[in-house]
Amino acid sequence: MADKLFDAARKAMAFAHVPYSQFPVGAAILAGNGEVFSGCNVENAAYPEGCCAETSAISAMVGSGQKQITEIAVIAEKKARATPCGGCRQRIAEFGSVETLVHLCDKTGVVETIKLGDLLPRSFEL
Repeated sequence: MADKLFDAARKAMAFAHVPYSQFPVGAAILAGNGEVFSGCNVENAAYPEGCCAETSAISAMVGSGQKQITEIAVIAEKKARATPCGGCRQRIAEFGSVETLVHLCDKTGVVETIKLGDLLPRSFEL
């Protein structure tokens, strides 16, 4: 499943709107029902009013009626093994668990998988 999430995250990253940072990011979520949801980062001139790729993917998931993240893959074009920011870690925790798998990718695929509980110890309500 990690490879499927990588592919979806990479495809989403191609649509990133990053005219200010030039730092495209993509994310893909495996929801509890087996569906995959993806998103990219979208910047706005009124910084920091943009949204992260993980947030976009979570919004797509929730907008479809799903509320459980079992796995998520994240890819950044310019940085291998980029991790979700602190805010996104907490957003993932809102719909995941300490066992949720977070796949960190580079341009070739998944390079590391870490449990959310290890990536975000002592989160709110995790």
